[in-house]
Amino acid sequence: MGKLGEAGLAATAGPARTLGMEGECRASQARSWGLPAGGAGGESPGGDAPLPGSISSSALLQAEVLDLDEDEDDLEVFCKDASLMDMNSFSPLMPTSPLSMINQVKFEDEPDLKDLFITVDEPESHVTTIETFITYRIITKTSRGEFDSSEFEVRRRYQDFLWLKEKLEEAHPTLVIPPLPEKFIVKGMVERFNDDFIETRRKALHRFLNRVADHPTLTFNEDFKIFLTAQAWEFSSHKKQGPGLLSRMGQSVRAVALSMRGVKSRPKEFMEMNNFIEIFSQKINLIDKISQRIYKEEREYLDEMKEYGPIHILWSASEDDLADTLKSVASCIDKCCKASEKRMSGFSEALLPVVHEYVLYSEMLMAVMKRRDQIQAELDSKVEALTSKKADTDLLTEEIGKLEDKVECANNALKADWERWKQNMQNDIKSAFTNMAEENILYYEQCLATWESFLTSQTDLRLEEASEDKL
Repeated sequence: MGKLGEAGLAATAGPARTLGMEGECRASQARSWGLPAGGAGGESPGGDAPLPGSISSSALLQAEVLDLDEDEDDLEVFCKDASLMDMNSFSPLMPTSPLSMINQVKFEDEPDLKDLFITVDEPESHVTTIETFITYRIITKTSRGEFDSSEFEVRRRYQDFLWLKEKLEEAHPTLVIPPLPEKFIVKGMVERFNDDFIETRRKALHRFLNRVADHPTLTFNEDFKIFLTAQAWEFSSHKKQGPGLLSRMGQSVRAVALSMRGVKSRPKEFMEMNNFIEIFSQKINLIDKISQRIYKEEREYLDEMKEYGPIHILWSASEDDLADTLKSVASCIDKCCKASEKRMSGFSEALLPVVHEYVLYSEMLMAVMKRRDQIQAELDSKVEALTSKKADTDLLTEEIGKLEDKVECANNALKADWERWKQNMQNDIKSAFTNMAEENILYYEQCLATWESFLTSQTDLRLEEASEDKL
């Protein structure tokens, strides 16, 4: 198992001080808020960290992303030095927009206690004249004062999760929203309502909600609260609120136009982020593909090995002199099959979901960068119009001031969430591969001990037989 990079510094939530939030979120206000502290270099966590805007772009992405061979057939990918990043520069930073400060002011001596617990379980099939779908029970337990009760139980379907994700992206366009499992599955891989597929989706939905709950900003989103607490009729009514179809179409058209226009000069730090994402996406997709192939081949090997035990039992019935030996071999094979089953279970539950989740994360990151660019492109278009005096200059000046504040807030939020995401990614992938390596070591130790015990017993038996022959 290769080295997966340094573990990184532990995140510490520092004081979030606000020195005024009048009107729009302005750059001067963003710089006036205190941010979480983190060590740099050899310093311990808790020291004063510079503001994200003051960090040089070269320090932002000191990372070597999953250094793998481009050839997907090269399985040495798992034993190469896959250092994901050098995390000595930053600790995760809290987004600096005013919305991110609501209900989350923490002090240096305040413990970071979890106060929201979410469980997704009990999938249930529903059949109507129009469609068939699955709902999942969501149980929420909390000690937060803004909730009317300490425990809630609701049922939601996959489309409801999609609605929540869209609302989170709408409210926080440059935060890294956790990914949902894919809506569609690869044809021929698994049936849509197969028990294994439903269970895999349930686990992914559970992971999605808990990642949102653990996020320092998303966890206080009002739509997230309603998703967790509102009963069916109330939730359905809330989903119908918001901009109408024509308004949404107008926003979509404008977004497409801005994306086609592009940005003239993306800041260097975001260029480096984009390069990181592109490389990370290539490598994590390669790891996902190889991991799936390894699992398939290991499963085929296990199925074949299970056939050898019964064969040796049948063989022993026709070989009186070798009966005990053949039965012992069958017992050893059975023990190795059980150990392999446990190892494969760990592979499918601990490694594959984590790797595939970060494949989806790479797609989410590309979408986040695109939304950031759209905000900057809108500002660039207004500045260009002002320069050419194609419209009312006073109105344009006012709009440009608001857009500058919007861009500043979007950039600060992305930079802060970027560091938080990178540390989580490093920890998750390192933990997944480390656990898998430990499972492999345990498997080989168990199999080795089984066959060594068999060989020892056979040697003792032969020595005993030889001793009796001499007598």
